[in-house]
Amino acid sequence: MHKLFIVVNVVQFDPKRGPIGTTYKKDAKLILEYLAACDECYITDQEKLLSEKGEFSIETGGRTFQLTKDMVSVKRFQKTLHVKEIVPNVIEPSFGIGRIMYSIFEHSFRVRQGDEQRTYFSFPAPVAPYKCAILPLSQKPEFVPFVQQLSEALTRNGVSHKVDDSSGSIGRRYARADEIGVAFGITIDFDTVNKTPHTATLRDRDSMRQIRAEVSELPGVVRDLANDTLTWAEVEEKYPIFEGQECSKKE
Repeated sequence: MHKLFIVVNVVQFDPKRGPIGTTYKKDAKLILEYLAACDECYITDQEKLLSEKGEFSIETGGRTFQLTKDMVSVKRFQKTLHVKEIVPNVIEPSFGIGRIMYSIFEHSFRVRQGDEQRTYFSFPAPVAPYKCAILPLSQKPEFVPFVQQLSEALTRNGVSHKVDDSSGSIGRRYARADEIGVAFGITIDFDTVNKTPHTATLRDRDSMRQIRAEVSELPGVVRDLANDTLTWAEVEEKYPIFEGQECSKKE
């Protein structure tokens, strides 16, 4: 392969005063490093200037150097390289979905104060995989219509949700939903079934506070919360805080 070799003999140059006439090694090193970093096309162009005008100038280190034929020479010869060492220096500007997810997980992981066993992900509602969980307090048949009504309404409003009608306690089901970052939870309790107008509770994952509102209103409220057009503080101002159900069983 062809290799450019540059031999430099530098005379310090001041644009106003001209050549000083003293050779400095540090200047030779500065110019040599500059020329060594140049590509072959640039060197060829400067070599042409040397041939036609007898000189060319460069700027490096905040200084200007005027180089003449007796200072710089360019030699070319062919050399066979049997071993070529390459040091990898790849920059990978990758922003794959995996790295974004890991960052979200790290910044959203929380532990409930006073209970190290209760962990959860505090995903912002717009990026939470599930915006809402529907949690019937009982598996009795009279709860089913309300579960279906809420699920259909949430689907129409474009709200991702899941139904947890397992037999576990409501506290355990809240904890399961919190662990996977479900932002809100609608609980259908005995007051929902026995009282009119039919109401249910809406729970905020991060604060664990709950309000009570009519079943027909809750899908729209969750939609606005999930779209970040409504805050939980505004919800608490509009609806009463839930403190406990009045009915413990079907009347």
